[in-house]
Amino acid sequence: MDEQLIFSVDNVPPGIFLGPVLLAAGIYMVLRWVVRLPGGGTSPVSVTQHALWVGVIGWLASSLQPAGQAGIVPRGGEAALSTPGAILPLLAWPVLGVLAVHALGQYSYPGPRLPRRQATLGVRQVRDFLPRPLAWTALAIVAVSAIQIGWLATLPGYAPLQYEVRPDGAAGFVTAGGDGRIPGIELAAMLGSALALLVAGTWLVLVLISRRRQVEALSPADNNTLRTIAMNRLLRTAATIASGLAAIAGNHAARPEPALGIGSWTNVAGLLNLVVLLAMWWWAPPKLSAVLRPARRGPAGRGQGATPDTSQPATRLVVSLGPAMALAALAPLVFAVLVPGAGTQPAVFVAVAAGAILAVVAGGETLLARNHSAAGLPAQWPPQPASPAILSTAATAAAALVAVIAVVAGRQSQLGVSASWPAAAVASACILAFSALPLVLVRRRRGIPGPVEGLDAALRAITVHRVVRTLAAFFAVQAGTLLATAAPSLLPGGPLDPGPGAGAWQAAPLAGVLLATAGVVIAVVPVRALAGHKAGRRSPAPVA
Repeated sequence: MDEQLIFSVDNVPPGIFLGPVLLAAGIYMVLRWVVRLPGGGTSPVSVTQHALWVGVIGWLASSLQPAGQAGIVPRGGEAALSTPGAILPLLAWPVLGVLAVHALGQYSYPGPRLPRRQATLGVRQVRDFLPRPLAWTALAIVAVSAIQIGWLATLPGYAPLQYEVRPDGAAGFVTAGGDGRIPGIELAAMLGSALALLVAGTWLVLVLISRRRQVEALSPADNNTLRTIAMNRLLRTAATIASGLAAIAGNHAARPEPALGIGSWTNVAGLLNLVVLLAMWWWAPPKLSAVLRPARRGPAGRGQGATPDTSQPATRLVVSLGPAMALAALAPLVFAVLVPGAGTQPAVFVAVAAGAILAVVAGGETLLARNHSAAGLPAQWPPQPASPAILSTAATAAAALVAVIAVVAGRQSQLGVSASWPAAAVASACILAFSALPLVLVRRRRGIPGPVEGLDAALRAITVHRVVRTLAAFFAVQAGTLLATAAPSLLPGGPLDPGPGAGAWQAAPLAGVLLATAGVVIAVVPVRALAGHKAGRRSPAPVA
């Protein structure tokens, strides 16, 4: 027994412990970098961006998609998610990841630096900052999920059955067969454990949020609002995870018995999960009063970094492109419906999202040139269209993509397996070529008149920044997707003699997830303040 135990422990991949620690440390450093100013302090703007990043990273960590087929036994003998060892990690990591991200978000605020520390006499309680309507909604979703999981525990399991034609007793035939499922009590125990961990962990993080120290850059009222913002983002993500657990239970419960010959079924809980997801996206958190006040002062140009004057039609158009770009990122969902079988090429999905975003940027430039530019007005080009940081990020992401393609191509050629890298290479080349369209449009566009000096140059800088940022995010996500999806084909074929360096290939899925996550983080970097600040520091140069 001891020898078996030692053997099993020795065969645990070291990355299973090291990976989460490194990922948590990286997220903590990113959050510290976002919230800290050069002098080590904070500002209302940096605190707002920090809260947004915590919500985005937590949302990315909450995906239960890999566990969607938990408890289903395929009829063809493929690997099934039918054992606790296979299912529990896929349920635990999203729950623990979300809780860890939101806890790190509270610990990543800088410590007090003023000679006198801010303090409150009263004891802060969770109920003092809890958004009540959202809290009751999240509690109702958890209750419905618990009921769904409890009902799942009463359902029997089915053995998988290959498709066969049987007589139906009325001079006809019926086709029977289909995937099986494990007993409902087994899956319900795992889903119930994940739900209980989610509820307990969410409450502990809510307590942590309520008792976190004051942020010195904010007033007491804004500190209270910041706690409400953090609770809003946590509860929305927790409600989505609870709904996802119910969707997994609904997928298991909706599977008909293979021997009955029922060819269609509907996962009602999955449809409700989509409704919950959209509702949680819509449920925006409150905003700090210190951030809202500068936006009401008036037109841009009264100071560096001022909020652009949205009363200008051209500025309103450019600002409105931000939400349109976010919606364009969902284009792969429409593409999957219109093009059957497209889901087998993840590289194409990523390219479709990037292409749709670039098309929105190009469309915005076309509208600017047609509706707001003036004939004979000299065009102004910003001295620094894109910051060195975003240019360096794009170059690094491109180098990472080239390196991943080269490594995957060499490894798959060495093992003699089918190559999966050409789709990523071709899609990346197409997106790189397509990105020239908005750049050409912004270069050829005529000047835009306005009462604010440098408005035309600032709008051009925003467009260039958006294009470079989209390319940087696309390269990183494409590299991560290729590395994660090609990981099974990179593992050595002989388990008894894997050869030197075989353990490094086991880290390919984790490295792919990290790259893809970095790409999504790059995609949400704010653009208006950066471009406006850069354009306003130096006099714009006329375009020749």
